Amino acid sequence: MKRLELTAAELLGVRFAHSPMAEVVTSTIALRGALWMYARWRDRVSCGVRRARLDTFWSVFDTPTGAVPDFLSPVPGVPRPSLDDELRVIAATPLDRVEAELAAAGVPVRDPAALRSSLVSEIRRYYQLAVAPLMPRLRAAADGEIAARALAAADHGPRSLLSDLHPRLHWDPDALRLDYLKDGEHPPWSLDGHRLALLPSGFAGPVAWVVAAPDGRALWFPPRAYGRLWSAPEPPPAALSSLLGATRAAVLTMLSVPASTGDVASSLGLAPATASHHLTALRDAGLLAAHRTGRRLQYHRTDLGDRLCQAA
Repeated sequence: MKRLELTAAELLGVRFAHSPMAEVVTSTIALRGALWMYARWRDRVSCGVRRARLDTFWSVFDTPTGAVPDFLSPVPGVPRPSLDDELRVIAATPLDRVEAELAAAGVPVRDPAALRSSLVSEIRRYYQLAVAPLMPRLRAAADGEIAARALAAADHGPRSLLSDLHPRLHWDPDALRLDYLKDGEHPPWSLDGHRLALLPSGFAGPVAWVVAAPDGRALWFPPRAYGRLWSAPEPPPAALSSLLGATRAAVLTMLSVPASTGDVASSLGLAPATASHHLTALRDAGLLAAHRTGRRLQYHRTDLGDRLCQAA
């Protein structure tokens, strides 16, 4: 168990971001694991990753202790950093920190400067092979999670940002408590003057992670309905189809993961104007909400939409 005491000011300072490096780190764990939702992705990328001969990459991401060095998890300073933004931070990591964190993870280092340079190059290659094709979908899921939590905070207050973030995360009663999968106490956790960054990650699986690095504090967690990121759209329940009509029920069902009008039209074989008509009707009924990401308008289910799908 790990506890974080949060003052009212610290709770109000909580922020969200989506980190490509968080997806890189968690995806390496998913690639080496056996969770069912990543099976098709593992089958698709494993061969290419093996052929890429990422020796330095795997020596650092698959360490003898199982720990990934903190310098590979820079806490984003902006909500939507690019991989290049984060790699610049990693490339500027002081060499004594690189050496110390790798040594703590059981990785011997003869030339930390050469290792750091090679690592940045290999992270980029791994990302292009394993993560980049999924990044629009991963980012849409993260954006939907962030938008839904912003709405909840507006309706129910700032504590709702964290109240149901993860099944192993609880208020106790003045502190945030993270119950780990393994028993035992863990070192105390403090913000130490930093703002807490919440980073939804589609590759996080069923786990939440704490990142306590010199440059900030973060909590990685899976966005809602993360398992559906990796599966084909499910047919809507018959009861939902009877209530809404088959097409609108299909639209509402697929929006467990946020999507644009074009995404909905493509997935369901609809004309864009038809998809837009159904999305507008569902939004007007309070079952969907929309948020703008750049030039794209992304739709996601509201709490009412979630409850209706679960009830059906």
